[in-house]
Amino acid sequence: MSEEANPFESLQSQIDEAATYLDIGDDVIERLKHPERVLETNLTIERDDGDLERFKAFRSQFNGDRGPYKGGIRYHPQVSRDEVKALSGWMTYKTAIVDIPLGGGKGGIVINPDDYSEAELERLTRSFAKELRPMIGEDRDVPAPDVNTGQREMNWIKDTYETLENTTEPGVITGKALDSGGSEGRVEATGRSTVLAAREAFDYLDKDLEGATVAVQGYGNAGWIAAKLIDRMGATVVAASDSSGGIYNPDGFDPVGAKQHKNETGSVVGYSESEEEITNDEVLTLDVDLLIPAALENAVDEDLAKDVKADVISEAANGPLTPAADDVLEGKDVFVIPDILANAGGVTVSYFEWVQNRQRFSWSEERVNDELETVIVDAFDALVEAYEENDLENPRTAAYVVAIQRVADAFEEAGSWP
Repeated sequence: MSEEANPFESLQSQIDEAATYLDIGDDVIERLKHPERVLETNLTIERDDGDLERFKAFRSQFNGDRGPYKGGIRYHPQVSRDEVKALSGWMTYKTAIVDIPLGGGKGGIVINPDDYSEAELERLTRSFAKELRPMIGEDRDVPAPDVNTGQREMNWIKDTYETLENTTEPGVITGKALDSGGSEGRVEATGRSTVLAAREAFDYLDKDLEGATVAVQGYGNAGWIAAKLIDRMGATVVAASDSSGGIYNPDGFDPVGAKQHKNETGSVVGYSESEEEITNDEVLTLDVDLLIPAALENAVDEDLAKDVKADVISEAANGPLTPAADDVLEGKDVFVIPDILANAGGVTVSYFEWVQNRQRFSWSEERVNDELETVIVDAFDALVEAYEENDLENPRTAAYVVAIQRVADAFEEAGSWP
């Protein structure tokens, strides 16, 4: 990949593009392009061998006009200030497009968690939770899992916060284990919304999902679940990849079997139903009906986009296409379902978890999935309405038109005072 786009600049470019179709003042748009605050902190913990090590960590609270800040915490070597600012902005417009009463936030620690023991990760997570304590709360900022974090880390943060605050507040964080106040359906939510949005797009484009070929780049939680669910809808998964490489079988393969192989070996590479090993870039440029990029941002740049042959892209990852890649794909009439809608299942079911925590009442998995489907279908319909009414050039701009208008309305209705 020849291009490394700055994710925060990509976000601002997307906002500027949508703003040209909105009757909103430049001053308000400028406000909606920047986070309200960003915490940058240094965490120092004791390693298992007794040595001390310092880690840089961030939490960006982008916008709270529509409700408490909401967004995940990731552990990754590439975490940066600009990345969490961008991700918190995308979360702001993600909660707005699906019309749930939350704002946008994001956080992360610069670390490769594979290099540390569970005890070290617990100490680091609790140290971060102590730093976040004044900022978070069920009415202020509600973190969640993201890349390389999950129920374990969320449980640690919840316990640290509740212990220090001497309270019980399960709604302080989402993505928890069920016994700690988590929600049914949360683990599959991001992958589920990705395929629900794809289903709606195929219907809108008058394409048949039954028998459609699918490539999935990234086989973590979102990617493999999307593969499993799209297979159940009748599509054929022909390719998948992870950080070690990709697999391809033009006749398709069992996505659940591929996940089992990855669990056993650490990678999808070498899966018995694969006919050929291919690279990540080759997965992204296969001639398929549907491409699901489910890894990190900037997976497809301008150069790679020229070789993309998929008819529909459903973005399970955040920011997998650079703005320049978007322009190329628009010229090729590729229908891109933007990340702020396609992968919004995670934050939507996090919202359901937050509601359940506050009500002290749990929903069934069936209810969670039904409510999620309603939210995603309604959001896609709102996108299509904006897309057609404004004669827009791509679905991403349509999503931002809807989302920015909702955030701007909330800001202006609240009024401004010194």
